Amino acid sequence: MADSPVVAQKSPYAVEVEAGKTYYWCACGRSKSQPFCDGSHAGTSFEPVAHVAPTSGTAYFCGCKHSAGAPLCDGAHSKL
Repeated sequence: MADSPVVAQKSPYAVEVEAGKTYYWCACGRSKSQPFCDGSHAGTSFEPVAHVAPTSGTAYFCGCKHSAGAPLCDGAHSKL
């Protein structure tokens, strides 16, 4: 049986990102540094998801951990 992610929040995290920089999104929802990984997934089936920002600006990282477009928000939180 697969682990279920913890819903960190039912809205995206708006984060200023830099083009070419890699960000590690928390997929488990347990991280204390949302939306990014802090290693809290240890002992679960989750791994962080690497995201290389294509451009500088605001990126909207999924907060509910259910986005089909993870690590970015696709509006899945509106169905939870």
